[in-house]
Amino acid sequence: MSTMDLKVETEELDSSQPPQIEVFAHSSTLHGISHIFTYERFCVKRFLWLVFFLASLTFLIYVCVDRIHFYLEYPHVTKLDEVSTPVMTFPAVTFCNLNAFRFSRLSRNDLFYVGELLALLNNRYEIRDIHLVEESVLESLKLKTDFQNFKPRPFNMLEFYDRTGHDINDMLLSCHFHGTECRPEHFKVVFTRYGKCYTFNAGGDGRPPLITTKGGMGNGLEIMLDIQQDEYLPVWGETGKKSISVECLKGKCISFTGNTFLIYYLTLSLSLSPYPDETSFEAGIKVQIHSQEEPPFIDQLGFGVSPGFQTFVSCQEQRLIYLPPPWGDCKVTPMDSEFFETYSITACRIDCETRYLFDNCNCRMVHMPGNADYCTPQVYKECADPALDFLVEQDNDFCVCETPCNMTRYSKELSFVKIPSKASAKYLAKKYNKTEQYIKDNILVLDIFFEALNYETIEQKKAYEVAGLLGDIGGQMGLFIGASILSILEIFDYLYEVIKYKLCRCSDKKHKHNSADQRTVLSLDDVKCHVSNFH
Repeated sequence: MSTMDLKVETEELDSSQPPQIEVFAHSSTLHGISHIFTYERFCVKRFLWLVFFLASLTFLIYVCVDRIHFYLEYPHVTKLDEVSTPVMTFPAVTFCNLNAFRFSRLSRNDLFYVGELLALLNNRYEIRDIHLVEESVLESLKLKTDFQNFKPRPFNMLEFYDRTGHDINDMLLSCHFHGTECRPEHFKVVFTRYGKCYTFNAGGDGRPPLITTKGGMGNGLEIMLDIQQDEYLPVWGETGKKSISVECLKGKCISFTGNTFLIYYLTLSLSLSPYPDETSFEAGIKVQIHSQEEPPFIDQLGFGVSPGFQTFVSCQEQRLIYLPPPWGDCKVTPMDSEFFETYSITACRIDCETRYLFDNCNCRMVHMPGNADYCTPQVYKECADPALDFLVEQDNDFCVCETPCNMTRYSKELSFVKIPSKASAKYLAKKYNKTEQYIKDNILVLDIFFEALNYETIEQKKAYEVAGLLGDIGGQMGLFIGASILSILEIFDYLYEVIKYKLCRCSDKKHKHNSADQRTVLSLDDVKCHVSNFH
């Protein structure tokens, strides 16, 4: 390699050398460093600038870490809005008579199978507490409980619930929707834990949901019902749900979870009330207002309506929108159910209860979906009712239903007036061929309407997103060190040039060292060659 080549390489290397730190500091858009890196000797001014710059950088790092930590908490806010609309879909209205079975429809065959379940008979098929029974009821009950030479026929719980439940044709005295008369065929039969119930405006089966174009009374559903207290089952004593208490004795406990009643060193203390759920102190109906996509869950979510009153229910539709994880906890995956297509909390709960009962009792109750066999009265008493009561009241871990990301519910305001008035009592008694006392004890009016043609949206929104995080960090960078993203890129670019220069310089020195060694070797060879030639 010639001297001219080495000179050219040195000039090229010097031309690629990055500027000194003082030059970069004076040209950088990063504030403050031009006063730290100067050509002046060390002085108090440079020291103070260094202290101020490091303090600002420390505050910047602290604030940025705080903002990143806040972002990783995934906070959300709730936005509340009210939207007016010219037309609204009227909700589904489900109601059940608080008496599940009509006394007059009970047959001898029914009492043979379910007499004990309904607390009408004891385990010896005898009438319980005769002294509490009215004479007319007692005579009828004696005839139906004469089982001498009786041959029981097959019994089906679904058929029993359907036949003995209150009939809409007998209960419905008057019905109007939006000023137009409605009839029993506009109500769909649905079974719940209260037995045979009815849903108005259920939708489905090719029927679109009804709409309303006005708010206020007279623009919704108004029905007059006869609850038929004369058909209520006699009550022998206090009613109450069967309670299940679990005790651990001598290291033995019980668990109702899993595919069966898991018994591991256990004794079970069951306290079963002799008075089943089917018998009730109350008189009236239970009502639930819900969307068409949501099955009724009236025993948990319904409200009561009493006879002798007209009940006004002013509704407002609420549309709730929840955020998925990590900002919220709503369910984003499709519903894994063979019974329901659309996910809702009530659908999830019914699905879970159905699976739970099938796993533990190998059957389903009448109100449960599916194709499994219906539980027999004996299984109702010994397994189904206790297991379901335990699940509803005490087991909070088996049926965990997440909130859907979108759901519709209806807020309600209830008010009441007494009916009939003294002026109308005789008219109603004559119109329906009943006594005035019967009208007071059995007739109720339910008026459900929208308060106004608007709905309320309750929506969860992300309180802090990536754009907000970057904006906060950029603002703090500008405040504390007067920098932007480009200022940071300038520093990285300068560091890249310095590192590249250092690496190239080291490589060049190594290359020069190898070239010098090679020239030394060649010179010795020339000498040897010259000596040999000389000789």
